[in-house]
Amino acid sequence: MAVSLFARPLMRSRLSGEIENILLKGIIRGQLRIGEKLPAEREIARDLEVNRSTVRAALSKLESLDLVEIRQGDGIYVKDYLKSGSLELIRALIRLDEQQRDTIISTLLEFRSMISPDMAALAARYRTDEHLAALEQVIWKSDGLSIVERDIEVHHIIGLASSNILYLILLNFSNKFMLEYGYLYFDEPKNVERSQRFHEDIYRAIRDRDDRKARKIMEDVMKYAEDAVVEKFRIGNDRRR
Repeated sequence: MAVSLFARPLMRSRLSGEIENILLKGIIRGQLRIGEKLPAEREIARDLEVNRSTVRAALSKLESLDLVEIRQGDGIYVKDYLKSGSLELIRALIRLDEQQRDTIISTLLEFRSMISPDMAALAARYRTDEHLAALEQVIWKSDGLSIVERDIEVHHIIGLASSNILYLILLNFSNKFMLEYGYLYFDEPKNVERSQRFHEDIYRAIRDRDDRKARKIMEDVMKYAEDAVVEKFRIGNDRRR
């Protein structure tokens, strides 16, 4: 029953966020079923010993994520997030817990592995001299950048050269997680070396307008990165057991 989710103490410093996470976990894990009517604001506030404005703020956030529907004069209903969820939901999910973080990052890497090779091929086909100069600058003349920042810039320039605006927007979204969680991959020296080699190889393929080679180089490095991070998660999970 939905109300049982609220029978727990809360951290008083961020009550609204705590309530939001309780509901978010309940929806994602299926404890709150699609179409289920939640308890009224006053009931949630009473059970959690908070004021109604705190509950209202949490529900408003969940409504903005398309997780619940607030029907005036009727009640609050759980929506099917697989039909209504947007990219903003990913931002919320990745911070729920470590297991959810691992799942989301693995999924993002898998998604990028599917689309990035084609974008690299387009970049080789459509790149301009300006794109090539930008790649040269980032790869060989950007000592002030960390390896994570350099990798993000390389992928961004490839996205620009591909002329695919949707890909660029998706990159902008996933790169925010790269900045925060890139250490999961780049903490390993062998992975840093692999990325540096990738930067040079993809530059040459794009320079030569070799779209097949660019696709293969991107395909290989994305698969390598995906496998490396998933393996790190597996080792971490084994240690926690």
